[in-house]
Amino acid sequence: MRGCAMLLLALALVASADLCRGEGVHSAANPIRKVVTMLQSMQKKVEEEGAKEKELYEKFMCYCTSGSGDLKASIAAAEDKVPAVGSDIKASEGKLEQSKADLKQAHVDRDAAEGAMQEATAIREKDAKAYADFKADAGANAAAITKAVAAVEQGMA
Repeated sequence: MRGCAMLLLALALVASADLCRGEGVHSAANPIRKVVTMLQSMQKKVEEEGAKEKELYEKFMCYCTSGSGDLKASIAAAEDKVPAVGSDIKASEGKLEQSKADLKQAHVDRDAAEGAMQEATAIREKDAKAYADFKADAGANAAAITKAVAAVEQGMA
């Protein structure tokens, strides 16, 4: 509609330009010719913009028709996944609880092992002290026997 109106205006200007030429009105740069040329270039630009808008409209409509189908398929796939993901979550929660229980038991076992190590260390220290006392006593007795043997040998000689 817009293009037709511009075309009619251009034709009217061309016709009036021809009439002016016929009457002998001439100028160096015909203003009517400039207007006609400008209108023709505007018409060309409007037609190009119309073609671009039509192409964009078609792309949008294609997206609207195919996009909703893709969206529905995506929603259906997600809804199918929901039970599987729910069971995976429950399984993971069960594993988490088991891991927490195992960790708690490991802490208890570690504390028990540390207590046993402290007890064993205390026993070894007690045994080491008893051995050191026994060794010192035995060393003193051996030294006394050696002196006694030397004194008896001297006394017999």
